[in-house]
Amino acid sequence: MDRLPALVNELMAATRPLLDVPFAFFGHSMGALVSFELARALRREYGLAAEHLFASAWRAPQLPLGTQLHRLPESEFIDRLQARFSGIPEGVLRDRELLDMMLPVLRADLAVCETYEYSDEAPFGCPISVFGGVDDHWVNASELAAWSVHTTRSMNVTMFPGDHFFISDGRQRVPQQVAEILVGEFAAA
Repeated sequence: MDRLPALVNELMAATRPLLDVPFAFFGHSMGALVSFELARALRREYGLAAEHLFASAWRAPQLPLGTQLHRLPESEFIDRLQARFSGIPEGVLRDRELLDMMLPVLRADLAVCETYEYSDEAPFGCPISVFGGVDDHWVNASELAAWSVHTTRSMNVTMFPGDHFFISDGRQRVPQQVAEILVGEFAAA
């Protein structure tokens, strides 16, 4: 899928039967944008509200991305992806067959993000926690802080050591932070 509305529709159909209990969404990078729009769609269509939204390594949705990487010729596409994210493992780059399988997926993911059109809606009534990497050259602290307009409750930003893929840290810092926040909220409820 290369457009967010189609992806959100599929996710709504898949998640709707599971949402008869309190729920929260966590999304990293593109997943933060997807989670945001999925939460909005579930609220609009079914009146369902997430208990918490976690957005990791993605600028606030109202901020334009300003790139069109998904349209670049292959060699430039790969070079720009590596410069921005270091996101294609060396083993994949050396294996032409595997690279040929991955490139359409990467292009589609970027197309989802780069063709996204933000529309204004009421803020969520749940807290938002935003995570970022101190050395992330794709998303900066002010872009993370801009998520604050999307909630009427608390919003906090936590920075972790690392780049855009700080979430891959083997010490499990991000999952521990998410668990602590959720346990604290559900215990207080």
